[in-house]
Amino acid sequence: MIVIPAIDIKDGRCVRLRQGRMSEETVFSDVPEEMAVRWFECGAERLHLVDLDGAVQGRPVNKEIIRRIVRSIPIPVQLGGGVRDMSILEAYLDLGLNYLILGTVAHKDPGFVMEACQRFPGQIILGIDAREGRVAVEGWREELSLSPAELAIRFEGSGVSAIIYTDIQRDGMRTGPNVEGTRALARSIRIPVIASGGISGISDVSDILTLSGDGVIGMITGRALYDGSLDLAEAIRVSKDGSG
Repeated sequence: MIVIPAIDIKDGRCVRLRQGRMSEETVFSDVPEEMAVRWFECGAERLHLVDLDGAVQGRPVNKEIIRRIVRSIPIPVQLGGGVRDMSILEAYLDLGLNYLILGTVAHKDPGFVMEACQRFPGQIILGIDAREGRVAVEGWREELSLSPAELAIRFEGSGVSAIIYTDIQRDGMRTGPNVEGTRALARSIRIPVIASGGISGISDVSDILTLSGDGVIGMITGRALYDGSLDLAEAIRVSKDGSG
């Protein structure tokens, strides 16, 4: 299972939010590409980027910073936030991004997701964010009367390479991942799942590792890395050993 460090970009800086609230941010670096190099040097095999401004505004906002990050490290980079049409998607892939994460648009325009998967096989990831079991979109500001599994099932056989499942209430809170919710989603679909939100230490990494047999292929972690409660090199070692 792969451990993927996260870099969330807001106003050109590397930040972490609490439960997705744009007003509750902690700034960890004014130079996000330096953080990317740091995580690569710790052994990261993939990097997770989020354009928080883009997620809210529905368009790319931090494109130049994203370009610098991609050029600074030789590992695959995935990006979510503000990818709502094909021209934006193509422009990001031209920057050298390996995967693009589609979230809000998956609910509003599922046909676009299907087309993107056909045009760029293996490079499209579906991002499903949920609060209290309901899908949240538009930068987590709008909740739908739809469960993560109900949305995910719509894309079975579409060519989506993976689903990133984020429990918003745990995101940035270091309260532990939603293991049962992640397991339930992974068991309901054939698409591989990447867990996100709530990792606070190495024991949480071990907990998510128990989901490997259910179709969970990776985990994303952010705040725990930045505040030092999780050591990335150790997390990667544990994930490769398959035990804590």
